[in-house]
Amino acid sequence: MSLLRTAARTMLASFFVLNGVKTVKEPHDLVPATQPLADAIVPLVQNAAPEQIARYIPTDTVTLVRIQGIAQVVGGIALATGKARRAGALVLAGSLVPQTVAHYAFWSEKDPEHKSAKREQFAKNLALAGAALLAAQDTEGKPSLAWRAQAGTERGRKSVQRGAKRAKKDAKALARAAQREGELRAKDLHLGLK
Repeated sequence: MSLLRTAARTMLASFFVLNGVKTVKEPHDLVPATQPLADAIVPLVQNAAPEQIARYIPTDTVTLVRIQGIAQVVGGIALATGKARRAGALVLAGSLVPQTVAHYAFWSEKDPEHKSAKREQFAKNLALAGAALLAAQDTEGKPSLAWRAQAGTERGRKSVQRGAKRAKKDAKALARAAQREGELRAKDLHLGLK
């Protein structure tokens, strides 16, 4: 693991951990903006989830906001420590979606100053989501499983081609040797040598 990767992941994770802790401690500041999104999405999730799971999905917006904060803390710690870093980075990217849509919907803002401020925050969150997705994709310079499988398949294909070429060459050599041996036997029979 390189020092640069470790430092970059820790810097990125620090934002999410601090934001998540603040969200868990002070969820009431975020509830008014989150309420309409929660009212729209929670029933959809409850309908889509199996009944055994649906009854445990919280409907209280304060709880939902705290869950988002906890997700950011856990994802940030996973990213910073390198333990399940790729999964943690995906959690972080996903945690930004509801927050960004609920709090920074600049398109519905009438006041130009508020619209500009929300647009900046929206762009910042979009950039953070992109950074988290890049962190989720990072394999630390090691080839991905898909690449290794494809490279292994290619090596196998080339090996089979070389083997087939060698077998064809050996078969031709054997055919020539058999033909020469046959010609010699025929010559011996013709001359009466046995």
